Amino acid sequence: MLSHVKGIDQPPLIEHTIGQALRRAAQEWPEREALISIHQDVRLTYTELLTQAETFAAGLLALGLVPGDRVGIWAGNCAEWTITQFATALAGMILVNVNPDYRPRELDYALNKVECKALVMAEKSKHADYVSMVDELMSSQRLPYLKYRILISRKSEKGYSRFTDVQDAGRQSGIANLKDTERGLSSHDAINIQFTSGTTGAPKGATLSHRNILNNGFLTGISQNFTPDDKLCIPVPLYHCFGMVMGTLACCVHGATAIYASEKFDPQAILRAIQAEHVTALYGVPTMFIALLEQDNFKEFNLSSLRTGTLAGSPCPIEVMKKVIGDMNMSEVTIGYGMTETSPISFQTEKDDPLEKRVSTVGRVHPHVEVKIIDKGGATTRRGIKGELCTRGYSVMRGYWNDEEKTNEAIDNDGWMHTGDLATIDQEGYCDIVGRVKDMLIRGGENIFPREIEDYLFTHPDIIEAQVFGVSDSKYGEVVCVWIRLAPQKSMTSDDLQAFCKDQIAHYKIPTHVRFVKEYPMTVTGKVKKNIMRETMSKELGV
Repeated sequence: MLSHVKGIDQPPLIEHTIGQALRRAAQEWPEREALISIHQDVRLTYTELLTQAETFAAGLLALGLVPGDRVGIWAGNCAEWTITQFATALAGMILVNVNPDYRPRELDYALNKVECKALVMAEKSKHADYVSMVDELMSSQRLPYLKYRILISRKSEKGYSRFTDVQDAGRQSGIANLKDTERGLSSHDAINIQFTSGTTGAPKGATLSHRNILNNGFLTGISQNFTPDDKLCIPVPLYHCFGMVMGTLACCVHGATAIYASEKFDPQAILRAIQAEHVTALYGVPTMFIALLEQDNFKEFNLSSLRTGTLAGSPCPIEVMKKVIGDMNMSEVTIGYGMTETSPISFQTEKDDPLEKRVSTVGRVHPHVEVKIIDKGGATTRRGIKGELCTRGYSVMRGYWNDEEKTNEAIDNDGWMHTGDLATIDQEGYCDIVGRVKDMLIRGGENIFPREIEDYLFTHPDIIEAQVFGVSDSKYGEVVCVWIRLAPQKSMTSDDLQAFCKDQIAHYKIPTHVRFVKEYPMTVTGKVKKNIMRETMSKELGV
């Protein structure tokens, strides 16, 4: 049997726009809370969220923006982020997600790449002054396309409109023009640009449509059995698909409540929110769940309301999954797999899957999605054989913005998105993500997949986290290196670790270089930057 699977064609795909989805939600659940931003003390019903989004959308049109214009959003998780998301969708403008950790050079690149005409932005973050950065770029005339700067702040700044000022302009102009604009929109229109991490070159702007992301939110919500009674805590960044698609859009189409406990990931704020708001679902990458479980006062919080949620973004150690189910009461938690370019989710576990499959795989293929695993020659592998995962279907992006060459490299003539992820599909259709094609290392001719070693090391009771990667070696070409995070008050040596591995995993997989660290270099989405770790070790080792 070949590693080629197709999802079922039910339920039917949604064919209306994101703006229409919000209007339907406000009509069906008018008094249900749509959004709670705890750190801002903001609570909005679906009726109120629609009104806020309409007035901001009308205000953007009053400024002179038109459908198809790119509008950037540069802020941490907040109510204004979500209002902007729905407002741009209502007005047919393309929302450009800007990483809150960007610095001037990266901001310059992103805004100019897509010719961003307006930027909705926070005044500052914990580590950066956004206004100063934009002023610096504007004064040096490095942002020629940026005409409107909209500040999420009560303060007035020269050259900026306040978010509330734009809403006031929308109230004055009315929403008649907005409704006329909406009638000309299609679900196939581009509505969102999200930049890839750019670890192997300049970031690329994955361009997604209403149909791409609204349906992915809809289907991921079904996998978690979302209803209007659910409350979803979203600690992952909204600028990423995990937050704005699987989070806010999933809530919108199912009538659930989206909750932001804090602007950025804060374990204590999340635990307080779960207890105070009776949260039923929680999202996060594995490192976030590890941080929650590590809190000294973790057992003091009542987490009994939790039912479901999703771990995604990077492979989840099996032991972490078991703790999430057992210690956090998330009996129906799911594992999801996907990438920005596929809106994002392609595989997801379900509550009725056997525990073994729920903790060791990313589930089975999503409805309306087709996946195959190919070898280096492009042939589909047999079940259980590793290869590159390719995805096809409604969820595949329209392409990389203004980059036909990179688009053609990623999406072949038959519509297959080549993900760069190594995976296997078993006889029952469950998928296991082995790692990235680029992360695979070859030691003396032996192919080594870091995930296999990481999963084994995590079984050691003193190891909280392990990150494995390859470094150059004059004899073998590459050898295994690992960075280890130990539990508090625990100690270990390299010899101890190697003894733990001896006779338990193949000798060539045993780490040659071992470092014990307190933290890893991370992206804002909680993903570990193995490229930075590799560079650090290479310099240290002189290779």
